[in-house]
Amino acid sequence: MPFLSRRLRAALLATASATLVAATLPAPVPLGIGDPLFPHLGNPGYDVLAYDIGLGYRGRNTDPLDAVTTIDARTTEPLDRINLDFTRGTVRSVDVNGLRADFASEDEDLIIEVPGHLPAGVPLRITVRHTSDPSGERDSGGWVRTADGLAMANQADAGHRVFPSNDHPADKAYFTFRVTAPQELTVVANGERTGRFRHGDRTTWTYRTDHPMATELAQVSIGRSTVVERTGPHGLPVRDVVPAADRERLEPWLRKTPGQLEWMERQVGRYPFENYGVLVADTETGFELETQTLSLFERRLFTDGGYPEWYVDSVMVHELAHQWFGDSVSPRTWSDLWLNEGHASWYEARYAEEHAGKPLERRMRDAYTRSDGWRAQGGPPARPAAPAPGEKISLFRPVMYDGSALVLYALRQEIGEGAFDRLERLWVRKHRDSNADTADFTGLASRVAGRDLTSFFDGWLHGKKTPPMPGHPDWTSETPARSGKPA
Repeated sequence: MPFLSRRLRAALLATASATLVAATLPAPVPLGIGDPLFPHLGNPGYDVLAYDIGLGYRGRNTDPLDAVTTIDARTTEPLDRINLDFTRGTVRSVDVNGLRADFASEDEDLIIEVPGHLPAGVPLRITVRHTSDPSGERDSGGWVRTADGLAMANQADAGHRVFPSNDHPADKAYFTFRVTAPQELTVVANGERTGRFRHGDRTTWTYRTDHPMATELAQVSIGRSTVVERTGPHGLPVRDVVPAADRERLEPWLRKTPGQLEWMERQVGRYPFENYGVLVADTETGFELETQTLSLFERRLFTDGGYPEWYVDSVMVHELAHQWFGDSVSPRTWSDLWLNEGHASWYEARYAEEHAGKPLERRMRDAYTRSDGWRAQGGPPARPAAPAPGEKISLFRPVMYDGSALVLYALRQEIGEGAFDRLERLWVRKHRDSNADTADFTGLASRVAGRDLTSFFDGWLHGKKTPPMPGHPDWTSETPARSGKPA
């Protein structure tokens, strides 16, 4: 239980007593922090400092897991209730600072009646005993069922389908995972392994992160896996998690990671976390994912044989680049997603140019040709249109990838390669382990360039039409085809 001074404890008890005779609180309602794209995601009034997530896996990936999630937080404003994001599980009990609390569920919020009116600045320990159900629709995010177990894919708004949380990247926190599974299975999670304890026919694995993490980047893998360890630059531990049967087959891909880490460090500086590796899961998600320190990849990317080697390499670098851009420096709102995907696509393209002879300029010219159409379909990079209900993955559109890498190309053309490279290094160093938004990036770019770039960024980030490309006045963008639908 968090330390409470005697005076504060007495005040809370007095407030709780007064509440017994106070008027009944209004009916519980879901809240949000007002994200432009996900207005009900996240919750106001508190800051999460750490999560401790205990999971019990019974051996079947369709069965609910027994779970206990403990959240250490601090109130940032007076609260009569605490809203957590949570769905797809049964809540059995909730404690707040050691006292049993009433709770209700509304939409995708778990709403907790606090023991009295809580002032700002109060430490909180919230313990939720619940289940975590992996049997939902496969394409809705959260738990991903694999051929031999489970993994997580929580982007953009699916962390709360696994555990109660303040499920928004603006509230990063430290994580501890304690996962119990049958002894024949291997469990791996974000961060470093700090314990493995066998009891009977089951084993409990413990992992902790050394750096704060957004809920959408949490990762737990449970399955018949092999952990392959090697060393990266500066002695960095590299651990890859692969299906045991594919260990030798995947080695030609796995051994590339240390060199890719060295290449990224030459671009933007030291790798920002305690370790890195790839998690190869025998499942079909339709995407790869930059879960922090342990990027998730579909097995078929490496084993189908239908993808050229340079393409697989560039996808690996894309997820690796996210460790700097999106994981270490996380977006403040989901409208800042272009900073994640634009940068990952930029370094993916740069790597393909240097290692496979795929010209960056040709790729950017092709993106410029398509850019007006992408903006018409999904909005400009920093002002994306909201995804359709039930189709939240549609936020990840072409304008967020090469359409946003095109902004970085234009910026380098505008301020020169030297200033651009200084900006990139300064960006990840200045905002390491924190959140930043579009205004932070454009302001820093102006300072590095030594001139006001507001007009430049207004067009490139917010305009419905793609501005002329600096240095390439002959580049043109195709006019998007009219749909025939009324405006």
